[in-house]
Amino acid sequence: MRRAVCPGSYDPATNGHLDVIERASALFDEVVVAVLVNQNKKGLFAIEERLDLLREITSELPNVRVDSWQGLLVDYCVQNDIASIAKGVRVVSDFDYELQMAQMNRRLTGVETLFMPTSPEYSFLSSSLVKEVAAHGGDVSHLVPETVHKRLLQKFA
Repeated sequence: MRRAVCPGSYDPATNGHLDVIERASALFDEVVVAVLVNQNKKGLFAIEERLDLLREITSELPNVRVDSWQGLLVDYCVQNDIASIAKGVRVVSDFDYELQMAQMNRRLTGVETLFMPTSPEYSFLSSSLVKEVAAHGGDVSHLVPETVHKRLLQKFA
């Protein structure tokens, strides 16, 4: 079975994230969307909220499951028999950073990283940008799944 993990903070999940997850699900038998827990960062959404939102927006993808992890992603991969990491890259600076991580991950455990260029309509999109615009009352409804948009409106009401 070909398995991959799509890691991220997903705070919040965007249409760009969903695009990468959907594309990865067409390439692999199973895709795990892993919300990486960083105790040093205070997110807008709690980990459980992110997991719930991701489960809802990926519910139409039968080969996708959602999980969380604290620690090295490659340790998660080894413990869960996952050979590949699927990552979306938006710009060259993303690639520069992600390439170093991919090389380190491969060196540590042999886990390979697949880079997928972001679809052009999402090349500018980031969770941080969505949060900033939403916090100032801007319309982000076209940038995030409907469920996420509703929760953002509740957070910033």
